[in-house]
Amino acid sequence: MRDRLVYVADGSMAESVAGLLNRPGIHHAIGCAQFSFDSRSDIKIAAGQYDPGVYTRADELMRPFADDYLNAVVIADAEWTGSPGAICIEQQLRSHLENAGWPPERGLALVVSPEADLWLWSNSPHTASALGWESWDTLRPALEDNGWLLAGDSKPARPKEAAAWALRNGRVRGKPPSRSLFREVSAKVSVQRCQEPAFLRFLAQLRAWFPLEQA
Repeated sequence: MRDRLVYVADGSMAESVAGLLNRPGIHHAIGCAQFSFDSRSDIKIAAGQYDPGVYTRADELMRPFADDYLNAVVIADAEWTGSPGAICIEQQLRSHLENAGWPPERGLALVVSPEADLWLWSNSPHTASALGWESWDTLRPALEDNGWLLAGDSKPARPKEAAAWALRNGRVRGKPPSRSLFREVSAKVSVQRCQEPAFLRFLAQLRAWFPLEQA
């Protein structure tokens, strides 16, 4: 039986998780015991379903994997057409996990608000470079001047649109958005730089599932 299934609504989140968990020695950065993980087999995408499908059918979609994985994480965005809101989505995903075969101690439901693109953003040179800018010190004021980032905020309120703007206006002008951006950033940015609540809960759950005293 594999350690953990990560079930996601789209390829962008899959790339983010793959970039993070495929890092050599990532357990040291997280502060947990070593665990097995292969993004090629342990990340599943709800192909053609996206966030609404995960919200309504995650139990049905994940149940075929219940005998193969000890623990499971399901991740969806909070914002999509017809979304009932983050709280309701998380409650529904928790129910889906239990119905699919993962009780609360072995399942984790995460809702990224507003969307997976938020995990692209940190005050890191890696984020700036991936988006085609020299540094965060040049990207941040440009975002503020153009209304994408409020003074004092660490992340844009509209992360997808802000990323598209940055790609259009960086030193590599016209660079098209790509899911590979998510893997590029998450593979390099320090885990301490991201304070998004769902990301922090993900790391905390990994520490709980793979405690250091078992190392």
